[in-house]
Amino acid sequence: MLANIFDLTLFATALTTILVIQDPLGAIPIFLSLTSRQTDAERTCSARQATLVSFAVILAFAIFGRYILRFLGITVPALQISGGLLLLLVALELLTDKTDEHPDPDSVATNAALVPLGTPLLAGPGAIVATMVAVESASGPVVGWVSVTAAIVVTHLVIWVVLRFSVVLHRLLGESAIQVLTRVFGLLLAAIAVQMMADGVIAYIGAVAGA
Repeated sequence: MLANIFDLTLFATALTTILVIQDPLGAIPIFLSLTSRQTDAERTCSARQATLVSFAVILAFAIFGRYILRFLGITVPALQISGGLLLLLVALELLTDKTDEHPDPDSVATNAALVPLGTPLLAGPGAIVATMVAVESASGPVVGWVSVTAAIVVTHLVIWVVLRFSVVLHRLLGESAIQVLTRVFGLLLAAIAVQMMADGVIAYIGAVAGA
C-alpha cells in the first residue's frame, strides 16, 4: 500500500540532488555576510524566513510544475536534458568558485532573508528544475508529489539547522573546510547532471523510435 504513494528510491534521489544543489554549507558565508549587522535574534529570524521562502518556492513548483509543463507543451525528456545542462552549469560554478560568495550587505534589500537568501540563493533555477524533473520521473503523480515533497521537507529542515547554527558551524569547520565540501558537492552534482542528460537522451530516442 505504501508503495502506491511513496517511492523510497525517488525520495533518496530527490533528497540528494536538491540538497547538493541548494548547498546549505556553501551558503553559510553568504548568510553571515548578509546578516553581519543583525543581532542573534534577528539572525535566527532571518534563517527561519529564508528557509520558509525557499520551501514555499520549491514546493510550488513541485505541485504545479506538471501543469506548467503541460501548458507549455514540454516533454519530460526535454526537461531532463535542459535541466541536466542547467545543473551542470551550477556544478561548474561550485567547482570553479564562480559564485558570488560575499555580497555587500549595503547592496541588498532590507530583508535579505527573502532576496537573495530565500531566492535565488537557495531556491534557484537549478533546484526548481531538479524538483520538477524528480516529480515527472515518478511512476504516478501522487507518488511523485508525496516522495518529492518529503525530500523537500527534509532538505529544508537541514537548511534551517545549518543557517540557525551558521556561526557555530563556520567557527568549527572554517572557511577552507566549507570550500572543500562545496567542491565535493559540485562534483556530485556534475555526475547527477550528466546522468540526467543521458536519461533524457535515451528517453527521447525511445520516444522517437516508438513513434
